[in-house]
Amino acid sequence: MRIFLISIFVSSFFGFTNCDLAENSDKVVIAGGSLTEIVYDLKEEEKLIAVDITSNFPPEAKELPSIGYVRALSTEGLLSLSPSLILGEDDMGPPLVLDQLALVGIDIRIIPEKYSIEGILSKVACVTQILGTNLDARKKLETKINKHVSDLKNLREDFALKNKTIMLILNLQGTSPVVAGHSTSGNGFINLLGAKNIMDDFEGWKPVSTESILEKNPDYILVTKRGMSSFSDEEAFSKHPSLKLTKAAKAKKIYAIDGMSMLGFGPRTIKTAVETTKKISMN
Repeated sequence: MRIFLISIFVSSFFGFTNCDLAENSDKVVIAGGSLTEIVYDLKEEEKLIAVDITSNFPPEAKELPSIGYVRALSTEGLLSLSPSLILGEDDMGPPLVLDQLALVGIDIRIIPEKYSIEGILSKVACVTQILGTNLDARKKLETKINKHVSDLKNLREDFALKNKTIMLILNLQGTSPVVAGHSTSGNGFINLLGAKNIMDDFEGWKPVSTESILEKNPDYILVTKRGMSSFSDEEAFSKHPSLKLTKAAKAKKIYAIDGMSMLGFGPRTIKTAVETTKKISMN
């Protein structure tokens, strides 16, 4: 059974990953906040009929009907919307739901994800091709992104982080911080900054012990704003038992950043890397 389910997922994922022009993009549902940002930046938002709960930017996207969480979609809920096209990030699922939707003829596209500048530009290109977006709109968005890329490059030359280590915290699981290992969007964001992910010796997002954190002892700590929502500010968060003895906490080098703008790898991510580098350079 396990092998069967894996085979369904593999066939679904690769069957849905193409950037060809959609036959009908009049009624689009999106599962993935970065894709929603791209669609709004391309001025194609009039095609949207629903989005998932990670689609919290721009603010007006939250006024659209919600399909729930990107990884826990419902066949019945999606069918009730009668979409002509569903665009999703690579963690859209579960796979069985995608297969059921495809069986009734709904056009589903999973947009390939790479946690890099090139990955963001490829995502923009794929969405524009699927929607048949005006070339001028695509060029305008790419120009904006490339401006941030240039700014980031200049900042990295002026303020080198290549010998610095960063730990990126998604949230707290009990008393343990859940941090970014390799092959995560968190790791990708640290790479954008030109620093080293101090927790790149494991894959994915995992809770880590106080002992492990102290052994690694990062120079800087980044945390999502949602992850520290129960704390008043970064200083209060730095007093968490798992963090207070680290170099980052002692030097007040803990920074709270909007999670979707940092980890979504949409149009805002490069700008967020620029802003984060500026914050770090001023401390």
